[in-house]
Amino acid sequence: MNPYLQYMYSYPHKTAYRSLSGVYLKDYAERLKGRGHSSYLHIPFCQSKCGYCNLFSVTGQSAEAMERYLDGMERQMRQYQRILEPYHTTFSDLVIGGGTPLIFSESLLDRMFAMVKKYGFQGNQEIVIETAPNQTTAEKLRLLQDAGVTRISMGIQSFSDQELAALGRHHSAWKARKALELLKSFDFSCINIDFIYGIPGQKTESLLASLKEALRFSPDEIFLYPLYIKHGVRMEEDLKKGMVLNPSMAFSQYQEASAFLRSSGFRQDSMRRFLRTTSENSAGNRKRQFKNCGFGTSLSIGCGGRSYLGNLHFCTPYAVNQESCLNQIREYEETKDYTEVKHGILLSEEEMKRRYVIRHLLILPGLPIHQYYEQFQTQAKEDFPLLDHWVQKGLLECRKEENESFLSLTEEGMGLSDYLGPQLISDEVRRRMEEWDAVYGN
Repeated sequence: MNPYLQYMYSYPHKTAYRSLSGVYLKDYAERLKGRGHSSYLHIPFCQSKCGYCNLFSVTGQSAEAMERYLDGMERQMRQYQRILEPYHTTFSDLVIGGGTPLIFSESLLDRMFAMVKKYGFQGNQEIVIETAPNQTTAEKLRLLQDAGVTRISMGIQSFSDQELAALGRHHSAWKARKALELLKSFDFSCINIDFIYGIPGQKTESLLASLKEALRFSPDEIFLYPLYIKHGVRMEEDLKKGMVLNPSMAFSQYQEASAFLRSSGFRQDSMRRFLRTTSENSAGNRKRQFKNCGFGTSLSIGCGGRSYLGNLHFCTPYAVNQESCLNQIREYEETKDYTEVKHGILLSEEEMKRRYVIRHLLILPGLPIHQYYEQFQTQAKEDFPLLDHWVQKGLLECRKEENESFLSLTEEGMGLSDYLGPQLISDEVRRRMEEWDAVYGN
């Protein structure tokens, strides 16, 4: 059994999206009424493309190209603001991802934050941004602090130069250490570090050594990601030349690493997410709170990010390689009407049920049994008999927390999240994904 079939961070995947016609933001804007919504900015620029990266990003772009992209984002924000103004939309959080957002110069970062404030997209509670070691400077961190950023996520992946080279990362272990030292000298309320396991040639001892070194910097969160090599990424050529991924070894590494982090004062909330419980500022100190994440509303600005408005999900067409991404960026910058939704998916009630189950089941405290019934007027186990099968196999269990009962992953089940989650994909969505893969994935 391969425990690593697919990372189910959302549902359905962008490869299941298709062209839409006659769909406009104004017809769905009421879903963004009042408070409690999220906003996302996608900055698709990187210094280099990592060997495993299948995200929407491009490299080698000039300052002028980045300025031109910000021009497009500003036009999009302005058009969205006009539509949302009657609904008094307030965004509770802002996430800035990529790409590598901190590849922007200080002046471009200043402009970006001024834009989100001017057009009302800045979160009132939380502002999250991603960075990488080579782009982390004191000047930029000072600017982020002044802008009110609360959480910074840094992709370290490993403290082994050999493993970084295997991944096609363009920072050194020394640079990662220096960047973390610099980051810790500022007062951000949450610092997250990402690591990858299952790297060809990586030993469990090396992974644990990286995690032990990470603890010296007292991160508030650590994310552990298994290495995936998807169609269109640079490391796919290494697979064709004989490089071998070892899922069994990766799973063994996960088991050792997760046990180590739990024994080191971290609470595990998902297969990937570990929260430190020994810090005054750490979310891990607080009792794990249920968050209804099946129907949250999020509006994306930029090319490559996706928006969620109930059963309407939309974004620019999915792309991985440099040429395809650049073509999408050019089309984005030339767009006249950003409020027309041209590419996405309208979910049926069955697909909304699947999304609700997937989004809750893979993150503790789990799937809320009574809230599922209140939402759909059906029982989750009746809609998805597979859940009962997983309970019988010891992968799920029923837990009572306050006034709600949850179907929660057991420790064994959590480690198999990337095996269990894909089994909940509908036949129609799977057909669409395979269709996309056949056309664009080779």
